[in-house]
Order: sequence, then C-alpha cells, then structure tokens
Amino acid sequence: MVEVEIDGEKIKAEEGRPLLEVALDAGKPIPHFCYHKKLSVTASCRMCLVEVEKAPRLMPACATQVTDGMVVHTDTEKVAAARKAVMEFLLINHPLDCPVCDQGGECRLQDYSMAYGAGASRYREEKRVVLVKDAGPLVSMQGMSRCIQCTRCIRFGEEIAGRAELGMVQRGERAEVTTFPGKKIDSELSGNLVDVCPVGALTSLPFRYKARGWELASHRGVSPHDGLGSNLNVQTLRGKVMRVLPAENEAVNECWLSDRDRFSYEALDTPERLTVPMVKQDNRWIETDWETALSYVAHGLTSIRRDHGAMSLAALVSPQATLEECYLLQKLMRGMGSEKIEYRLAQSDFSLDGKVAPWLGMPVADIETLDHILVIGSFLRQEAPLLATRFRKTAQRGAQIGMVHALDDDWLMPVAARLVASPDKWLTMLAGIMEVIAHKKGVPLPDGFKDVVTILRAKMVLDGSADDPNGWGASMEKIAGSLLADGKKAVFLGALALRHEQASLLHRAAEWIAAQTGAVLGCLTEGANATGAMLAGACPGTASGVSMNDIASDSSKAFLLLHTEPELEAANPPRMMAALKQAEMVVAISPFKQSMDYADVLLPVAAFAETAGTFVSFEGRVQSFGAAAAPVGQARPAWKVLRVLGNFLELDGFGYDSADDICQECLAGRRTDTVLNNISGEAPLFVSQEAASCRRVADVPLYFSDVLVRRAPSLQKTAAAKSPVVYLPETLFDKLELADGENVRVVQPDGETVLPAYCDKTLAVGTVRLATGHAATAMLGPLDGEIRVERI
Repeated sequence: MVEVEIDGEKIKAEEGRPLLEVALDAGKPIPHFCYHKKLSVTASCRMCLVEVEKAPRLMPACATQVTDGMVVHTDTEKVAAARKAVMEFLLINHPLDCPVCDQGGECRLQDYSMAYGAGASRYREEKRVVLVKDAGPLVSMQGMSRCIQCTRCIRFGEEIAGRAELGMVQRGERAEVTTFPGKKIDSELSGNLVDVCPVGALTSLPFRYKARGWELASHRGVSPHDGLGSNLNVQTLRGKVMRVLPAENEAVNECWLSDRDRFSYEALDTPERLTVPMVKQDNRWIETDWETALSYVAHGLTSIRRDHGAMSLAALVSPQATLEECYLLQKLMRGMGSEKIEYRLAQSDFSLDGKVAPWLGMPVADIETLDHILVIGSFLRQEAPLLATRFRKTAQRGAQIGMVHALDDDWLMPVAARLVASPDKWLTMLAGIMEVIAHKKGVPLPDGFKDVVTILRAKMVLDGSADDPNGWGASMEKIAGSLLADGKKAVFLGALALRHEQASLLHRAAEWIAAQTGAVLGCLTEGANATGAMLAGACPGTASGVSMNDIASDSSKAFLLLHTEPELEAANPPRMMAALKQAEMVVAISPFKQSMDYADVLLPVAAFAETAGTFVSFEGRVQSFGAAAAPVGQARPAWKVLRVLGNFLELDGFGYDSADDICQECLAGRRTDTVLNNISGEAPLFVSQEAASCRRVADVPLYFSDVLVRRAPSLQKTAAAKSPVVYLPETLFDKLELADGENVRVVQPDGETVLPAYCDKTLAVGTVRLATGHAATAMLGPLDGEIRVERI
C-alpha cells in the first residue's frame, strides 16, 4: 500500500492502481469518457487530466499509476481550462440535439458540458454528418453523429464479448466507428454496447423513443433464463416494463447483461398474453372467471384420481419457475398422492437421483482463478453467455481449457485441447483420459474400463504411434497432463452431457477424473432455477421409482403444465405429446396462450417481473425479488393460483400470505452449500452405448430456450433466432453431394421434416446437428437419438 494526497486528503491505495480508480473510490469526481473499469486504458479522451506535483504537464488520471507520496490536484485553474478545451473540441461536431436524443438525461457528455464546458460555442462552420447504419434489431446506430470516438464499444467487443464487430475507419475529423462491411452486430452480449457508450451514439433499438430515464421507476430483479442468476434493474413507466438494465454485482454478472436477459421483457407485451382463464368446451375456447375455472380443474383432478388412482396425476414445471411455484406445485401433487412431478424435461438418465444434488461446484467468481479446466458437452455461450465471459477471461490469463464435444464449438477463447467425437463415444473419450491419468499416477484403472482402453491401444490411439486422424490420442494426453499439473482445477459437465442418455456414467467418469487430479466437479444445469426446483422437491422421490417414462405414458390421465411447453422442451417430444393428447385433462398454467391444441384449461399467471419469488442459481445463491409491474388482465401470480387451487382441492397447508412465507417453509433454514453435492460416491462404470449410423446433436439456441424468449419480438429477429437448419459433417455432406442451403429430408423414428442443410467441418463423424426448442423440429424424436438425412 502507498499513500497519495488528492486535493489535500491523504488516501491509502495499492501501488500501481490507476489514479482515476483511486480518486473515484475516494469520492473525488474526476470526469472521464474513454475510461471504463472493465476495459483496457487508452487515455484518448483527455477529460480526466489532473495536476500532479513535480510532473512537467497535466497527466491523464486513467493512465497514471499511483506512487507513494504522490500529490494530486483535480480542481485547479489549469485543470479547469484543460477540461473546458477538451469539451469544446468534443462538441465541435456534436449535433447538440439533446431534446430528441434517447440518451437525454443519462448522457455523460450532457452532464460534463454543463459542469465543465463553456457557455457558448465558438464554432460556426458546418458540422460533419455520419450516415445511419443498420446494426441489427437490438442496437441502434442512428445517432452516430454524436460519437466522440472513445472506443469503449470497440474495446468491449474485443476484450469482453470476444468478437470484434465494430471498428474505426477514416482519420482525423472524418474518423467514425462502424460495423464491418455487410455485417451486423450479432453478439449475444451486444446490449452492453449501449451501456458502455457514454453518449447517445449507440442506443437500445427496442427502447428507442419509449421514455426518458427520469420518468422510470427502478426495481431489482433476477434473470429468469440461465443459472447464473444475473442481477437486473427492471425499469417501469406507469406500471409497464420499459427496459431492463444490469444491476452491478461483481460476484455474479459484474456490470454486464446478456441480450437474452436484457430484451426478453418485450414478451410481456405481445398479443399472445393470456389475460383471462379459458376452458375448452366442444373444441371451442370459452373465457370464464377464476372461480369457475379453478372449480372445473379441482373437480377434474378429483374425478381422475378417483377413477384411475392418484398416480394418474402428473405435473411438468419449467426450471424457469420460481422456488415458491415449484414448492407449491409439488406440495399439491403429493397432497393428491402423486409422485409424478418433474422439472428436468430434457433429461433422460436419472440414475443418480438421491445421490447427487447438481450445482456449479464453486462460486461463479472463482472460475477466474482456475488454471486447468475440462468442459464436457457444453454449448457454453448458448447455455450461459456471461459465464462464458468468465471462462474467456480465465483462458486469456493463461488457463488451459480442454473440451469434450460433438463439434469444435466456437467459445471465443483459446482452447488447449479438443476431443471431438459423436456423443455415443464420449464415455470412451473419458476412458482414454482416465487411462493416461492412471498410467501417470500409477493407480489402477476402474473395473470395466480396461477393455475399452485395450481397444484404444489396439488402434494405437493412446501412444500416438499410428495414424490418428481425429487427434484423440494427443488430446487425451494433453487434457490429462493439464489436469495433473499444479494449480486450481475443475471438470464441468455441460447441459448436453446432463441430457445425455448416459449422463450418469459420464458423471461417474468425470467424478473419478476430478478425484484423481484434485479438481472440483461442477454441473452447468439448465434454467434459471433448476437448483431451486431440486431444492423444492419438484421431481419424483427416489423411493417412488417414478421416471420420466412413467410420466410420459398412458398411465398419466391428467397433467398440470407450469410455465412450460413440453412439445418444445421435452427429451422426447413425440412421446410426451402422445401422453398429453391421450390425457383426460391438461391444465396449462402460463402467462401466454399456449398448448391450445391439446390443453383443456388455460390459467393466466404473472410472467417475469410481474411476480415476487426466489431463484437459486447454479452456484447455490438464493436471490429473492419483488414484482416490478402488475400482471396483465386477470392474470395472477402462479403461487397464488396454486395456493387457491390447493384450497379448492381441500388440501392442508395452503394458507400462505406471501411468497416469502413459502420460501421460508421450503428452505426451512437449509443452507444450500450443505445440501448441494456433485459427488455420488459411485465407482465409474463403462457401458458401450448402442451404436447408431448417425446420432443427433440437439443444441438449444439462445432465443428458443423458454416461453419468454420465444415470444420476444426483437430477439426473434436476430441471427441466433433463425429457423433451424441441418448441419452435417463434411464426410456426410460430400457423400450426399449437397450444396450449402440445399433442402434435405431429416428422418427420426417419430417423424420427418425437410430443412436446408449446411456443411460444418468441425462436426464429428456420425453426427447431425439439429436444434431443438423450435416448432420446425419439435416432433422428430429424441434429442440425442438416431437420425437419418436423405437427399431429396
């Protein structure tokens, strides 16, 4: 620590810290434009000039490191004159159109010109004009004449998002920030460009001309999409959500927000909103009142239980539902005598139920401290975009990252070793890593793995002495060697691995690898509240013997669907749809008009930002939030609907007054860090997966992931939300003699469709990548099942 003096006040600070940071932390207001605490320093705007004693000239505070005994003056006449001159230059070409600028009232240039600028301009010449650019559906570049070339947006793309989508062209007074020719801004983090822009050059296109900052009321919220639990600032005008901004939390989302979290609020105002209860009579939907609808549901459930038994009742709940909603739904189902409730709709292997309680395995911030990482089966940027930025920072710091995947997915970071193979070979890939670890440590390989290692050795893959076109042997050696090296280590199972038909076997193998190398084992669970749903008990009890196959069967005669569309989210949509269509009653509890083809009752409930509740992130962080806006029409918070339905069914224990009461009863003083556990204690087991000539790899695109984003208009206009296409490995693409964009017939056991095909040279042989979560691919078959592609 060193001692510096700023404006007569002595301050302790770390040696080498930027003077600007030290001053701002001490409450000394030094104006600045180009500096941002998360970005590199360019010292280009010169607005933060200060006077440092013994220095020959004014110094930029952002680029000046503090030293012991430094004496700084931030408000001398010399400094004031310099700031005034900088402001004059910045305003020379500025359009001075604050009344029509979306940034008005929140503009740093506007504030500084009032505080430090001159009262009048000496510039009388014609101002330059920058042409309007189309940057896509999320970020507006219609005000680029206001740009002051601070380059924050460029640095954000290169340093945080990992994609250089903006750059500077021309020189001097003609210099301007623009997109690359023919390109738009497609990053999953593009909305942060609006936040880092200190003027009105880059603004939010969906929010454009909707409201002024001083008109908006702010409410704290939590992201309803991925397990990171990003903190939100939900802003409303007269009870309507107008925009969503990041709420800074260094331990979670820092000061950033993914586009999915930022723009999904648009779904709240779509024509698909369900505003009144509806009941289907004679194949016609009739609007009704709450009492009639709930009486109808209660009578139907009671009758079906009487006729078919309690286990004929089933419930499916999205991991986007709050802790309180999950808890009440499972309490209602168990009060009726049924164990058929499930939130893991996309999962197919439940062998480790009761032995593990999956979670990240560490605090989110600790990812940046890791030195060696292995990630198994994860579309990292799609599953949790801001978590991917943590991995990216770790990789840039020098951490060694290994990948086991079905394709060389672009994580926008250095990846040291890649094992790219069909999902039915993933356990074999892990077996190869285990063999290298066992050999290097001199420990025995687990029983059952010796045969597969013998096969690998027969192919001479492991010793690298023969032709290894896939590079598996070298990658296995590199991943194992990295995990055995000194430093902090972790092994993560991604969503694709958790949805795998052999998820439990992959978990046990990863558990052995982590134990032998001293690594932490973590799971990247899907959904904002998967951890909370597990804690709430929204899944069958281990003693019940109930599986997803039992739920998606003819034995289920009544379904309650909470915030979910099973036809788009289930592991086997055709099987689930068959069960729903044969059921005697299907009740959809949702903010939207959905499931109308097979549902019998629609109950309107509050959506994101319209209800109070709690999410538990995949690091075990419990975060409660209040309602920012009132539900539309006659919609009610889902926890209230379930509470009243419990009363209609005459069940005990449904007399809650608030969401907080439910949360306290659910958690009952339990600490998540003592409940969550990734260690099953089960020995690794090798079982070869049934071979398929071609296996489907089903990713969930960013904007198909849940009921909210699928209905957000601006997100659905992005490149990431385009209709699914079929990606084929080069060998299959060439065999079928296809051209990019040519239609092919895609066939799975339960259906077929025609879609455009494209070659993906990074895909493993024997795989076909075809997204799920979209109506175009909903009814084909299992997400990781056998698939056939035919030329038309």
